[in-house]
Amino acid sequence: QVQLVESGGGLVQAGGSLTLSCAASGFIRRIYTMTWYRQAPGKQRELVAAITNGGTTNYLDSVKGRFTISRNNAKTTVYLQMNSLKPEDTAVYYCNFRDPLGTGDYWGQGTQVTISS
Repeated sequence: QVQLVESGGGLVQAGGSLTLSCAASGFIRRIYTMTWYRQAPGKQRELVAAITNGGTTNYLDSVKGRFTISRNNAKTTVYLQMNSLKPEDTAVYYCNFRDPLGTGDYWGQGTQVTISS
């Protein structure tokens, strides 16, 4: 079993930066796709950024050039570095580790990111 714990959320002014972390514990495989999602009130959950086991990354168009997803060498922690933040980035951010074989799908508890103008 795997547990994901998120940290790093908070209140930041527009134009500022924030880095989120998601640390895994338990019986951890090193074959996961690691993904950050976000959901704002009244809106659909959307994929923000993802990184595959092989290191391929994918980003939501609106965050390209501003956000960077990365992970530690042990592949137990995923980060989301967010720069040039906008009020539209305000949401609850969730991390996810998913086994490409479909045998594991784990979620963090969510962390609130609020960007003021």
